[in-house]
Amino acid sequence: MTLDCSHIQFRDRAEDIDFDQLQQLFHDTAFWARDRQREDWSVAVTNSHPTITAWDGDRLIGFARATSDGVFRATIWDVVVHPTYQGAGIGRKLVQTVLAHPHLCRVERVYLMTTNQQAFYERIGFQENHTTTMVLFNEPLMEPLPQPIAASTDRERLEAIAYPTSG
Repeated sequence: MTLDCSHIQFRDRAEDIDFDQLQQLFHDTAFWARDRQREDWSVAVTNSHPTITAWDGDRLIGFARATSDGVFRATIWDVVVHPTYQGAGIGRKLVQTVLAHPHLCRVERVYLMTTNQQAFYERIGFQENHTTTMVLFNEPLMEPLPQPIAASTDRERLEAIAYPTSG
């Protein structure tokens, strides 16, 4: 039985994303992202462009995002389709929509990481790349970075910071 997906809508408006649904989609679909938090998704989406979503009515069923400098390099991240809709071409359409986006369509190289879906991406045109396989497993900061001093017209306060006197 073939799933009719002709009514599925694809959107590139990050502000349409329901982050509760997004977190649930990843929990249900992606073993590698089950523990991600709603707040972290908000930050990731804010710092991604484009962000493409697939909707069945008001239900989020697919997601893909990218980051890019718009000229030389881009990376596609977090491509997922709800299991009920897999095999119907939605994942392919998500990736193709990301690649066709004006922010990515002229980029020289587009990268992505995948654990088990190499054959899927090869069918879209990606190929293995053995020359750029380095990664840094960065340790997150436990304390936030210090905030910059706010602009102020209080000359004495600024001078006291810049030229402390010994007491």
